[in-house]
Amino acid sequence: MTVEPAQTAQTPQTILDMLLAAPSPAPHLSEIGTVTEVGDGIAIVEGLEQALSDELLHFASGVQGIVLDLEPGRFGVVLLGGSDRVTIGESVTRTQTVVSTKVGAALLGRVVDALGNPEDGKGPVRAQAERPVEAEAPKILERQAVSRPLASGIKVIDAAVPIGLGQRQLIIGDRQTGKTSLAVDTILNQRNTDVICIYCAIGQRGDAVAKVIGAVRDGGMESRTIIMATGDEDAAGLAFVAPYAALTMAEYFADQAKDVLVILDDLTHHARSYRELSLLLRRPPGREAFPGDIFYIHARLLERAGQFTKAAGGGSITVLPVVETQAENLSAYIPTNLISITDGQIYLSPRLMRKNQFPAVDLGISVSRVGGKAQTKAFRSVAGNLRVTLSQFEELEEFARFGTRLDNATRARLTRGAAVRMALHQTERDPMPAIEQLAVLVSAMAGQFDGLGEAETLKVMTKLRGEANRKLGDLAKRIADNAPLTDEDRSLLVQLGQAARESTGGTHDPKP
Repeated sequence: MTVEPAQTAQTPQTILDMLLAAPSPAPHLSEIGTVTEVGDGIAIVEGLEQALSDELLHFASGVQGIVLDLEPGRFGVVLLGGSDRVTIGESVTRTQTVVSTKVGAALLGRVVDALGNPEDGKGPVRAQAERPVEAEAPKILERQAVSRPLASGIKVIDAAVPIGLGQRQLIIGDRQTGKTSLAVDTILNQRNTDVICIYCAIGQRGDAVAKVIGAVRDGGMESRTIIMATGDEDAAGLAFVAPYAALTMAEYFADQAKDVLVILDDLTHHARSYRELSLLLRRPPGREAFPGDIFYIHARLLERAGQFTKAAGGGSITVLPVVETQAENLSAYIPTNLISITDGQIYLSPRLMRKNQFPAVDLGISVSRVGGKAQTKAFRSVAGNLRVTLSQFEELEEFARFGTRLDNATRARLTRGAAVRMALHQTERDPMPAIEQLAVLVSAMAGQFDGLGEAETLKVMTKLRGEANRKLGDLAKRIADNAPLTDEDRSLLVQLGQAARESTGGTHDPKP
């Protein structure tokens, strides 16, 4: 049996000797600044001589801010929290980091703010990592041509204004023309795909965001969608950071070879938030009081989208930015900036809304500059005739308003054009698969809806969609495999449309 030696008691003198013999910790130097001015969403800080542009600062009150203006002896800081919490004379310290947001699969199904903090009451977000909200756009050699379609489920878009994976397609129109609804329907149509969706609400009202959340949940897309909400009551700094944070979250998934759809709703509020911050920081105002770098802040944001090579992750980021016009003024400053940055635009016309046409897509102004290369062959064979028919109809419609006597051929074109436009009618939250869209479009172009009223046309379309799903499974598979429509396929679709019309009470037998 061994006896352990008793432990030697440590006296205060022994402890002091040990501390003196231990190596001294390296001195830590930190700068401390002082708040000299507070505005609505901004603060002026002095005393931080070494602070860098875009560096994150920490205020004693707990608020964080981003260095936006560097001037001799003073810094303009954008606050990421309420300015009412910041007081003059308060101390400010550097973090030597840039503003970051949470990224990862843990964000899917959650409602978060621009920094990835939860806003849905479901507990903390256990994200895998954090990334800076600002990132360099991929280089040209890291990009590929847009070659795969992104199906929106909306007839007029998939046929005439197609969107490809990796494209930047602008949604533009006046207030209350259905811009957000169109974007949400595009999210819902990804239900049967592997596309991950991010909806970024910038300066939107709380009830508007709640409607989007409800639609995404009811549409079965909640588990693959991140909703980022920065309301009009939040700090302007959060609204400014939000779209960059949304692209950062998207880049995490794109690096894993996944396809991501990002909705930025809307960049008009984003530009106004940046103008507000710039004017408060005494920056020189330019056109419409916007700062001189307003084009750059949107260009560096949208350039982060694209279809990437395998060396760059192999995924894609498709961005649908939304912008609001006033009185159909497409030549305003922010709309023209974004039209020149993006790869096309979908214009929603209040004139068509007044005619009860939804979605109110004006095909005369809407264009897709790259999506046509990704469009399936079946849709491509329909798109050209659709545009020509509608453009001729609109010209004749204006001419017929004057009460001019029209010949039979002109009246027939008017009847056909009205039927085709009615066939493009589509209710909210009802995205359609490709086979249903083509059945309706081909039948309408062949005259199966001629002479029908609005209610009758909707009945025939409903019947036709059900029959197409039930009977045309093989054709649907060939369309998904990018096979072209043959003459036999067209004839089959026309016959299906005629049968749907007759089964709902139609007696007219139009000739193709």
